[in-house]
Amino acid sequence: MRTEARIDLGAIRDNVAALADRAAAGARVMAVVKADGYGHGLVPSARAAVEGGAAWLGVAFLEEALAVRDAGIDVPLLAWLTTPGEDRSAAVAAGVDLGVYDLAQLEESAAAARATGRTARVQLKVDTGLARGGAAVADWPDLCAAAAKAEASGEVSVTGVWSHFAFADGGADHPVNGEQAKVFAQALEVVERAGLRPEVRHLANSAATLTAPATHYDLVRPGLAVYGLSPVPQLGTPEQYGLRPAMTLASTVALTKRVPAGTGVSYLHRYTTERETTLALVPLGYADGVPRSATNLGPVQLGGRRRSVAGTVCMDQFLLDVGDDEVAAGDEVLLFGPGTSGEPTAQDWADALGTINYEIVTRVGARVPRTYA
Repeated sequence: MRTEARIDLGAIRDNVAALADRAAAGARVMAVVKADGYGHGLVPSARAAVEGGAAWLGVAFLEEALAVRDAGIDVPLLAWLTTPGEDRSAAVAAGVDLGVYDLAQLEESAAAARATGRTARVQLKVDTGLARGGAAVADWPDLCAAAAKAEASGEVSVTGVWSHFAFADGGADHPVNGEQAKVFAQALEVVERAGLRPEVRHLANSAATLTAPATHYDLVRPGLAVYGLSPVPQLGTPEQYGLRPAMTLASTVALTKRVPAGTGVSYLHRYTTERETTLALVPLGYADGVPRSATNLGPVQLGGRRRSVAGTVCMDQFLLDVGDDEVAAGDEVLLFGPGTSGEPTAQDWADALGTINYEIVTRVGARVPRTYA
């Protein structure tokens, strides 16, 4: 195959099991499979996570939730990001928990319940300090009171209360984390006073799952760690957390050619050969998710050696300067993987490009086939 992303489903299963072992007593795992399973494939990743012990699944969008349901996966499932006017009826009918941030979303959920004749399962989110989704602290009492009223009418069932950390990847002792944990605890007191008794309370993402057991409540909500990458690389490697990277991105040399010293390589000649050398063409580019910023930086393994992209990354291809090494068309090129055979890792790419490993795996495009083992 020209190019493929090889997905180790056994790694996903084992990672979820390892995260379940790390969860504080009584806490279960909600495996986040949004964004096509962080690039690993939505449905295969969801199945593997459940096989590994995930009691819940989490996605961002309603269509992701419905795809999980259409695949026959019936574990509790939360979809948390909608826009005004989206039809929530199919999700309510499928038993999907809906994220609710304000009174308008609560009413849209209740309307979907009336349309389907089924109680809408909703989870209220409070903004504890990320300033992203969720009700502002000042609006939280009114949202809880309205949710209690809707629950009494039978239109909704408040199944969960949750929030999200802003600095979890800074380590458990970051002061913002402590402040957010306090705000969340106070928000739960408001929930109780409103007469709500949610099934689950959850705050801990991947980083907090690994480093902050006091925040685990009823569920931990790992995303990146499910796929074997460390959300806190400055604190620990995947191996140190008992995780195994699940994706290997591989391609094939399409062409080799000898060129003289002083040859400008790729667009804008951002790389020039210093001597006579061999160039190897790799049919993978920014349309496939290789960042254009990997120009002269992206690490790969070819012929048992680490090399860097030579010249500008193109839409469909990039080049490597392999010197006088014996490299031929058809040879395998490894962009990243678990690193166990000397190949770069997603973290190596993130370090080289000044980004995060999340971006490296999630940007691998749909044009790259996924193969599963």
